[in-house]
Amino acid sequence: MSGKLAIFDCDGTLVDGQASICEAMEIAFDAADLPAPDRHSVRRIVGLSLPQALSELAPSASGNQRAAAVDAYKSAFRSSRLEGRLQEPLFDGIPELLDRLRDAGWLLAVATGKSDRGLFSCLMTHGLNDHFVSLQTADRHPSKPHPAMLEAAIADAALIDDAVNTDSAVMIGDTTFDITMARSARVRSIGVDWGYHTPQELLAEGAEAIARNPRELGAMLL
Repeated sequence: MSGKLAIFDCDGTLVDGQASICEAMEIAFDAADLPAPDRHSVRRIVGLSLPQALSELAPSASGNQRAAAVDAYKSAFRSSRLEGRLQEPLFDGIPELLDRLRDAGWLLAVATGKSDRGLFSCLMTHGLNDHFVSLQTADRHPSKPHPAMLEAAIADAALIDDAVNTDSAVMIGDTTFDITMARSARVRSIGVDWGYHTPQELLAEGAEAIARNPRELGAMLL
C-alpha cells in the first residue's frame, strides 16, 4: 500500500449535478412559500448540507419554512431519481482518473454534502461503488467546512493501511467549503476549476494548486 488517500467531493468534482439540484431547490422553496433563489446562488452553496444550504439561501425564513423546504427538496430529489430524470453525469475523465489512482496504490474516499442514499445511488449508477474505501456524508456529520468528514475518512483508510494519516491525505474539491474543511483537518487540498467556485477563490482559501481537468489532477498526484 502507498499510505496515500485521495478524498473527493462529489457534486462539482466527480459529477455535475447542478441542474437537478437547482430544480429540486426551486420545488422546495415553492413548497415552503418562499421566493425561489436564482440559480447562481444555488450553485454557490452546493457542497453544504441541506439545512445549512437553506440557511444561507433563506436567512429570514422561519424554522417551519426551512423544515418544509428540507422535506420538499428530499422528496423532489427522490422522485427525480425514481422516475429516471435525475441528471448527475460524471465529468469527462473522472473514471479514468479514479482507475489510475487506484492502480497506483492510492486509497480513495468521498466527503460530500449529499445524503447516504443520494451518494450511494450516484456511485452505483456510474459503477464506482467499489472504488472507495470510505463514504462520508451529511447524514452523519456536521456540514462542511467542519473537519469531521475528513477525520472519519482518514480513520477508515487507516484501518486498511496504517500509513495513512493527515500528512498523506489530500482533499480534492471545487468549493471553498472543501478547502476550508481540509485546512481545519490539517490536510492539504487541491482545487478543481470545473465546479462551482472560481480558482481564485479556492487559492485564496488555501488550495495548494488548481487542476484544470482530471488528467492534470492525475499528473499532480502521480
